[in-house]
Amino acid sequence: ERDRMYPADRRYSQQHEWAKRVDDGTLRVGITHYAQEQLGDIVFLDLPQVGAVLGRMQKLGEVESVKSVSEVYSPISGEVVEVNQEVMGRPELANFDPHEKGWLVRMKPSEPGEMDELMTAADYESFLKSLGV
Repeated sequence: ERDRMYPADRRYSQQHEWAKRVDDGTLRVGITHYAQEQLGDIVFLDLPQVGAVLGRMQKLGEVESVKSVSEVYSPISGEVVEVNQEVMGRPELANFDPHEKGWLVRMKPSEPGEMDELMTAADYESFLKSLGV
């Protein structure tokens, strides 16, 4: 069950975002299962335009749920090359399938080494335990 919760094929940030390498060297970025659980029902996503250049831990956008508005941070530095139009139209995908269909943006990393500084799935699960989750 734990394996399925936080897939091992990506890296995680302390702000509860994930980054996953795609075949062409770009990275998909999204929020974790824990993040969507904390947010509650997501009703609106404010995401950057294609072409936006972000530094690591710079604000990527906002996720609005029925109970709050939360900022999402970019786990890596790079350029936004795609925005997930499906999740823009159906924000609840970020609740139901945060690690797959509910991804937010695809980025071209400018500092490839940053991925190694993010947490593995096992590290992230330990981090969540340290938060008392």
